[in-house]
Amino acid sequence: MSERAPRLAVIGGGQLARMMAEPAAALGVPLRLLAEGPDVSAAQVVPDQRVGDHRDLDDLRAVTAGCVAVTFDHEHVPTEHLRALAADGVAVRPGPDALVHAQDKSVMRRRLAELGVPCPRNAVVASPEEVAEFGLPCVLKTTRGGYDGKGVWVVRELADADAAFAAAREAGVEVLAEELVDFVRELSALVARSPSGQAAAYPVVETVQRDGICHEVTAPAPDLAEGLATRAQEIALRVAGELDVVGILAVELFETADGRVLVNELAMRPHNTGHWTQDGAVTSQFENHLRAVLDLPLGSPAPRARWSVMVNILGSASVDPATAGRLYDGYPHALARDPGLRVHLYGKDLRPGRKVGHVNVYGDDLEECRERARHAAAWFAGDLGNESE
Repeated sequence: MSERAPRLAVIGGGQLARMMAEPAAALGVPLRLLAEGPDVSAAQVVPDQRVGDHRDLDDLRAVTAGCVAVTFDHEHVPTEHLRALAADGVAVRPGPDALVHAQDKSVMRRRLAELGVPCPRNAVVASPEEVAEFGLPCVLKTTRGGYDGKGVWVVRELADADAAFAAAREAGVEVLAEELVDFVRELSALVARSPSGQAAAYPVVETVQRDGICHEVTAPAPDLAEGLATRAQEIALRVAGELDVVGILAVELFETADGRVLVNELAMRPHNTGHWTQDGAVTSQFENHLRAVLDLPLGSPAPRARWSVMVNILGSASVDPATAGRLYDGYPHALARDPGLRVHLYGKDLRPGRKVGHVNVYGDDLEECRERARHAAAWFAGDLGNESE
């Protein structure tokens, strides 16, 4: 029997792939997953799955066979493997020539400089001496492999650079030095783009990062000047077009005191700063990502309410190992206290510092939305103990 819709391959079994499954089911689009293990987050909800290694070309070819396109939960598939899949006739979305800019920070910085996109001052450095020439304080990043604060070091004294070079040597990558930006806050501009060139821009959001991990997102960014919001969206749309991105592009930005925005990072997949769209936008980032990679017309990115707040659920340092797997037990209190709360859990055990889910709240009062979202996330994370109200 022929399939009712084209099958889409997804590489990586994390929570982003898991959250693609719901809109895929609604669209009637079957997914096939390449998962790291049989019980990872997305493997719990996608029936058609293969356990394999994203670094193994044979595994990639096996999972993409018969699929109309392939997309990604993460950006770590080797570029040469993506080129091989494209040569086999697989529609790789985003393609290798685009995705390399999210995989390799030095490639990204060079290309953005060519496009005249505003970025922090940066340079590839090969030794602590070159770091000294670049100037302290600065930020050192491994050019490949970093995420959620990993592979990033703030260097205020030259001795602090040793860890970055040791990690780079072990991974066989370069080190990128960037100026330590004195920013007012961090922003994110999220856009979706299809192969035919249609694009949709979500409202620019404010993000709160701690230790390199996104903790909270407010949509839209409060008190952001209209001109600066437009500038951030223009940058994201231009980068998506110039790099030929297909799918979701997240452009993480610094807002500076002198009224500028500087590009910090790029991500070419659904992104933590867009999780609010699941409940706060007409079309979620996950649905628009699927629509884009299948070259379907994009959905409206318009917000459903004046404010949306997303807070990540991360295990607190005081998590009791005996109840670490009992996130479900948080529902009675959280949902009874706030019937309008939206909870998204990733099927992971609660451990200190681990991102295991997020909560979304939307409404007309920003501070009320923040209080509701923060309380619920803290309750699930174990930060509020067993208090009752």
